[in-house]
Amino acid sequence: MEDAALLRPETGSPLVMTVDFITPIVDEPEDFGAIAAANALSDVYAMGGTPQVALAVCGFPEEHVSHEVLARIFRGGRDKAAEAGCAVAGGHTILDPELKYGLCVLGSVDSDHVMTQTRARPGDRLVLTKPIGAGIAAQAIKKERLGEAGLRQVVASMSALNAGARDAAVAAGVRAATDVTGFGLLGHLHNLLAASGCAARLEAGAVPLFDFARELAGEGLVPGGSRRNLAYVETAARFGDAIPEIDRLILADAQTSGGLLLAVSPDREARLLAELEARGTLARAVIGEVLEGPPGTIDVV
Repeated sequence: MEDAALLRPETGSPLVMTVDFITPIVDEPEDFGAIAAANALSDVYAMGGTPQVALAVCGFPEEHVSHEVLARIFRGGRDKAAEAGCAVAGGHTILDPELKYGLCVLGSVDSDHVMTQTRARPGDRLVLTKPIGAGIAAQAIKKERLGEAGLRQVVASMSALNAGARDAAVAAGVRAATDVTGFGLLGHLHNLLAASGCAARLEAGAVPLFDFARELAGEGLVPGGSRRNLAYVETAARFGDAIPEIDRLILADAQTSGGLLLAVSPDREARLLAELEARGTLARAVIGEVLEGPPGTIDVV
């Protein structure tokens, strides 16, 4: 399943449509709104598209969340969408026992630059553009175990748009991509490989992590979603004996507004890395290679 719906009208450019919303993972309303917006916009970027217009979606418990706090959440989302050149044209709210906010996004994409999950090929290098560990951070925030420096780092990452990564991928001629969100790195890689009919080798030591990820995971601060991700993907992933359980959980960690995972042909790898560096993406890590093999399988070494 692709990250977003791709519509091909009889005339004009293809359109990309998606919807995504999340529950709060940080305390500051503006930060929550910005992260939720960046998370929703990411699906459009993952397909090579440019967000154009969005509608806000929100459910909130009226007795616990004031209108002032809601306004701050909407402001954070609006400002992040504006950074992407995307207008929030309206939306809809409902009463809900749990606070939720996100965007329904419509974008456009050049038909020559569409990236999908079906176009990875054996020999492609796998490149990741943001560090892993946002799910662990969210768990640590709930337990008041993440320090100020770590909080700033993870908020900056989750609220960073994947526009630069998209631009770099388009410039380098990447044809296969996905973004890394709720299914974790292993889950999203598995889906990309299954769609493309390929396997892969993933180098665990090459995966960029937040500085705090391994220590906090070792203390048990791993969300249930990450554990479910690992259980789901274990039938498709073969872990080397040197890969401990903590690292397996980190590789399956449920991300919010993670980076793009790009499959690039070897002759375009250097161009992609240079383009990512020029655009200042938070990571530009070569973490593995697409191989021939049973579709969706991953050797983690």
